[in-house]
Amino acid sequence: MRHIAFAAAIVAMTTPAFGQDWQGDLMEVAQNFHGMIGVTWDSQYIWRGFDIYDDESAIHLLADISLSDSGFGLSVAGHRATSGGFEDCERWDYTAYYQNDLFGREPFATRFRFGWVYYDYPELNEDESLNLQEGHLLLSWPNILPVKGLCPTYELIKMWPAHSDSPLPDSASAWLHVFMLDYGFSLPGISPKTRTVVKLHSEIVYNDGLTITPARPRNDWRVVYPNPDHDWSHAVFGVSTDLEFICNLVFTPAIYYQATLNNTINEDDEEFWASLNLRFVF
Repeated sequence: MRHIAFAAAIVAMTTPAFGQDWQGDLMEVAQNFHGMIGVTWDSQYIWRGFDIYDDESAIHLLADISLSDSGFGLSVAGHRATSGGFEDCERWDYTAYYQNDLFGREPFATRFRFGWVYYDYPELNEDESLNLQEGHLLLSWPNILPVKGLCPTYELIKMWPAHSDSPLPDSASAWLHVFMLDYGFSLPGISPKTRTVVKLHSEIVYNDGLTITPARPRNDWRVVYPNPDHDWSHAVFGVSTDLEFICNLVFTPAIYYQATLNNTINEDDEEFWASLNLRFVF
């Protein structure tokens, strides 16, 4: 079957369906896409509703490779604040996944992805480990709606501590349900023969009591959310575009807005941030 091209949202997600992480964009299909390396700057790092670096900007290193036509792939992403004082919050994500599509061009065509993620905090000692694991399923239906370019996606996420003696609270083992709606349309490009694709993204998240923070302030975690409610936690809206350059370089500027629906995952009612991604695809 065809490759499903995964683009940074941010991705995140990203879109920002996936919190600006290299986690997939089921909107696009490409025949000759096999891998990507890139870097992203975010004016704030908002991940699954949580403000990871307390309003500080962040740099993300990204790499992804698919294994020929098998549908299997591997990716790695690193996240670090651009200012000091957050070294213990540096995180590396290692992902293995399988992605493909079903039912061709039928109205009920389905693009899907199964994935496993290991979240590693390398600056912490073993007895302080906040490492997590995750399993996720993404389902996307590009043809199901009558409006061309309008695509609903659903993601089911289960996270849990990587170690049985983890200092993370019990609520670090729980579920997230992410409901996304993306719309892509084209505008005239810089030259008469080119078109620029604009992507509008929206998502709303039901948090079934999941936290990704320690139970109390420790190390470089200054603000913690140990007991999120079982409730709708946040909604995200964003706009992005891909600008293609020579040598397979792609630049993606984006802006995002988050409305926090439940302050047990974020003390700020609103978040607004910009994202700049530069990647080489091959």
